[in-house]
Amino acid sequence: MADSATLEAVNIDNEAGNFTYPEDYEHDAGYGLTADTIDYISDIKKEADWIREFRHKALKSFNNKPMPTHWASKDLENIVFDNIRYYLSKGQKPTRSWDEVPDDVKETFERLGIPEKERKFLAGVEAQFDSEAAYSNVKESLEKEGVIFVNSTEGLREHPELFKKWFGKVIPTGDNKFSALNSAVFSGGSFIYVPPGVKVAHPLQAYFRINAENFGQFERTLIVVDEGAEVTYMEGCTAPKFETATLHSAVVELVAMKDAKIQYITVQNWSNNVFNLVTKRGMAHENAEIRWIDCNIGSRLTMKYPGVIMKGRKARGEVISIALANDGQHQDTGAKMIHAADETTSNVVSKSISVGEGRSTYRGQVHIPKHLKGCKNNTECDALLINSNSRTDTYPAITVRGNQHATQHEASVSQVSEDQIFYMQQRGLSEGEAMSLSVNGFVNDLVREFPMEYSVELKRLIDMEMEGSVG
Repeated sequence: MADSATLEAVNIDNEAGNFTYPEDYEHDAGYGLTADTIDYISDIKKEADWIREFRHKALKSFNNKPMPTHWASKDLENIVFDNIRYYLSKGQKPTRSWDEVPDDVKETFERLGIPEKERKFLAGVEAQFDSEAAYSNVKESLEKEGVIFVNSTEGLREHPELFKKWFGKVIPTGDNKFSALNSAVFSGGSFIYVPPGVKVAHPLQAYFRINAENFGQFERTLIVVDEGAEVTYMEGCTAPKFETATLHSAVVELVAMKDAKIQYITVQNWSNNVFNLVTKRGMAHENAEIRWIDCNIGSRLTMKYPGVIMKGRKARGEVISIALANDGQHQDTGAKMIHAADETTSNVVSKSISVGEGRSTYRGQVHIPKHLKGCKNNTECDALLINSNSRTDTYPAITVRGNQHATQHEASVSQVSEDQIFYMQQRGLSEGEAMSLSVNGFVNDLVREFPMEYSVELKRLIDMEMEGSVG
């Protein structure tokens, strides 16, 4: 059981993320995306020439690529790229002292419980406000072991030999239209390097906060875990409720060297005006393990398919995901597992809940080529429908060539039983409480995969979403 201090640290309410502060930015790239926007960002950041060139090439790639159609959502047509601001910052440099964080930014993260969580159970924290990190800190003991945990701007500037080696290698700029967009205007995000043999005992966390209206947040995260090392990284995301569309388009690249382990945990609770279009992929070398644990709540549209390329023999990849789609929301989530070496193993477990007129979609890809031997894949997709108007779709694409592999796929769709709700109401629960209990029971085996602090928060987020789902 979590102690009372832990429970208090993650106590949240319905409107915890729904607040904003007056806009007072020192740097504003204005609306729209042109070559001048790229130069503005590069100038502000005082970037090396190769980064500026990288951005300009990415902009051309973005302009040349059509909007994705295979993602099957007309909602993308509502994104007007000329109406978005691509860079906003208060001019702050990330500080290692909480006291030096600007007051309005500090109050934002204090309201969300970040410093409390850092004191209680985290090994390091980065807090990003709009385009730039405001606070970045890692425990001294880890620094002494050679662990690097900084924002991506600092990573490029202070550790170019490490950063450049892997930057854009797991996810090429031209992978899709939104990875190209991120490559052109990226700002913020985390750079983590864990030296050989170092096992980081407590999680590192980044928290991404959108404060401004008509804004696009484009963090770029790169995590490299060297031979035999281990790390758990957690990210949280919120934005206040605006009437206008907000774009969040991140790129996350993970590299797990021989015998390394990376666990990447996301709990997002975006407001329902956010288009959340994210590209996440990891590369696992020999006997390495990469686990994506993903919880998607909120947003107008989420398109996210974490992937693992199992490059080395006996590498393992896993995606565990929970998606909850409420009225006016579409959670289009899934996984991509690319087997590229013998005796590699992948596991995908996806659970989705559709409420009201919400829509959830599982979109998966598993690829095992003919020349490999001894590969294994397990894919499970379970969907829960709360109302008769809610919708769920499953599109698994499993390509297995050769006869020396083992694969299995199972899927289920169920609806909350009226008899079950009636029975719980007879035991004194309200209809909303009964519904929440049913949903938490549906996802309970996956929630156990989250650290205790996050599983408590996740349960409360589900409770909040279910409050208005009945009737």
